[in-house]
Amino acid sequence: MKKLYYIDYPQEHLENQMHRYQCVYCKVETTVINGKLEGHLPSCQYRIKLETAGYEPALITSGEIPVSHDADDFD
Repeated sequence: MKKLYYIDYPQEHLENQMHRYQCVYCKVETTVINGKLEGHLPSCQYRIKLETAGYEPALITSGEIPVSHDADDFD
């Protein structure tokens, strides 16, 4: 099975950040997850739960590794 977007995972604020969130389980930022199951770490409880239920992450090729770019990275 596949969902169009995986956005029903629990989220929490990043410390001292007004509009940035991360997954409660794997601590990956939501902008890196980008609504994809494979955006979560393979050890993430949310991802493991859905994969056990039959949901499948998309295959990531070596050129498609998600990367987070913070505004502070571009001075």
